[in-house]
Amino acid sequence: MVTSSRQLAAGALVWREVSGLLQLLVVHRARYDDWTFPKGKRDPGEPLPVTAVREVTEETGVEVRLGAPLPILEYPLRPGCTKRVSYWCARPVGVGELHHEPDAEIDGVRWVDAGDIASLLTYGTDRRMLDDFRSLAADGGHRTEPLIVLRHAKSQSRRRWRRDDRLRPLTKQGHAEAQRLVPLLTAYGIRTVVSSDSTRCVQTVQPYTAATMVDVVLDRGLSQEDATRKRIARRLPSLVPRDSPTVVCTHRPVLPFVWDCLGLDSVDIPTLAPAQCVVLHRCTSTKLATEAHRP
Repeated sequence: MVTSSRQLAAGALVWREVSGLLQLLVVHRARYDDWTFPKGKRDPGEPLPVTAVREVTEETGVEVRLGAPLPILEYPLRPGCTKRVSYWCARPVGVGELHHEPDAEIDGVRWVDAGDIASLLTYGTDRRMLDDFRSLAADGGHRTEPLIVLRHAKSQSRRRWRRDDRLRPLTKQGHAEAQRLVPLLTAYGIRTVVSSDSTRCVQTVQPYTAATMVDVVLDRGLSQEDATRKRIARRLPSLVPRDSPTVVCTHRPVLPFVWDCLGLDSVDIPTLAPAQCVVLHRCTSTKLATEAHRP
């Protein structure tokens, strides 16, 4: 009896514009003598967005931040084993200068004009991914800014907490979850951090703000005690800039108000566990895609 298995991997179609021309980043793998988009296997327990950013940086030397997701590729590796590759649009942090030194795995890295890249790519699956990217880019959908809505990490029991509930802190597990959020939020290049002023929310985003030196905007209106549907509708748009990758950390009972404010049907949004988040990809006023992740 053959046991089926699935190998998970992630990568990105990294783009930039030079003199009005769209360029994409490709790599040459010495072992296979092929030209392809940067990607690689997930490390154990690693969120796939983190895998994508890590692999791009390792293979090209270019630091990137993720945009909208692209269709997932799945293909057989051998009998009983498939490979599932998650891709994102991504853009360089900076100008995308190449710093990779040729090695045994990757011996070539290039920026190639989008109009010329199809003939260079070795695999039909990559050309299909290129078509998906072009379809998205035709309407500017490659230029999204992420908005991450985050439920705070695991906190101490409410029943056992005898003080003001706003002061209830994270558990040891919650602090570990908050630390694991750092690479996930970094993968999306978060530059604006908004949080309920309750201790458990502040502690959830604190490791990220400390690591990146990003200030946190605290808002009592996002707290479990003070949030109302009307207050969220009034306050949230002013807290969430459209031109900056943003995370909003709040409480489970507040999330339905947030979904309403963002024009989302809560039926289509997963129930978030502690430290889990939903990533919305925004292009002007349009929400192009959503993803759910946990550290």
